[in-house]
Amino acid sequence: MDKKDKFRGCLIGGAVGDALGYAVEFMSESEIFAKYGADGISKYELDGGKARISDDTQMTMFTATALLDGITRGKLRGIMGSFESYIAAEYNGWYLTQTRKFPIDISENYAQYSWIMNIPEMFSQRAPGNTCLSSLESGTPVADSKGCGGIMRVAPIGLFFANGHWNQKQDWIDRLGAEAAAITHGHPLGYIPAAALVHIISLLVKNDDISVLDAVADSVVCMRKLFGDSEHVERFHRLMEKSSSLAFSSADDLDAIHQLGEGWVAEETLAIAAFCAIRYENDFESAIRAAVNHNGDSDSTGAVCGNILGARLGYGKIPRKFTENLEFHDVLLELADDLLSDYRDDSIWNEKYIHKTYRR
Repeated sequence: MDKKDKFRGCLIGGAVGDALGYAVEFMSESEIFAKYGADGISKYELDGGKARISDDTQMTMFTATALLDGITRGKLRGIMGSFESYIAAEYNGWYLTQTRKFPIDISENYAQYSWIMNIPEMFSQRAPGNTCLSSLESGTPVADSKGCGGIMRVAPIGLFFANGHWNQKQDWIDRLGAEAAAITHGHPLGYIPAAALVHIISLLVKNDDISVLDAVADSVVCMRKLFGDSEHVERFHRLMEKSSSLAFSSADDLDAIHQLGEGWVAEETLAIAAFCAIRYENDFESAIRAAVNHNGDSDSTGAVCGNILGARLGYGKIPRKFTENLEFHDVLLELADDLLSDYRDDSIWNEKYIHKTYRR
């Protein structure tokens, strides 16, 4: 499969799950099924003609621009800071969009600024996570937080390096996923699942033949090697094995998800998303619907499931009803294509990642 299709599928797939789940994020199952029927929510609730994304996709977009800002400086200057430093800086840019009004002066905030901050709609609070807000305000991660705010934003890391950029080994790429999550979430179960998601996406992009089940299993083995000194890695291992086992069991979707949790914490988010992606590996819509119609953090479990299956199936396999009216659809396609490119020496690229003045 064309990698462009996988890159686009991963980012758009994540936004689809996010937008579908965002409408029901704080609803109980009884409320969801009473409002939408026995199958739950299956199509977007539009607001001003758009299916609105949450902070999950907002922060994913900032992760993407941070990687691209970093590599642009590396290409042009032959020296750059760590990728983690660029990611941390641009998460602070996201924080500005949640606490200030559009527009923001680029010259006063250049290090934190990215071209997507030239989009007025980005300056909208979409149920931002308290851990993300408080840690970015203080400049210190919340040590005991394992919330899903770390995992839901790291998919671009798995994409970018899967194309061979910078020739980094997989364990280095996985660790960057953990470091990106640990900027705000200090508990090992806040960042180990993020590393695992990066690993899963990398494998699915690199290899057309690998199944979601095998990618998930490989991620668990590698997390035990990378984080074997953490007492929490066994909890992660057991939960992910349970997720895979349930995918092939006779349990219905809701019963299985109830056994995995609600997705408010990162290891449960990945377990639920993986369960849905494994069970419905070739059916994007069924996977996303299962991932969002439950009591828990529907937008985050939907987003992570969409990232995984989007990377597996590609953009072309996402039903059109989900790509139409999706907020930031075209911006996400542009970011996906830029991640695939690595770097281009042209005026538009320079406007985006050097001057940061680009406007669509």
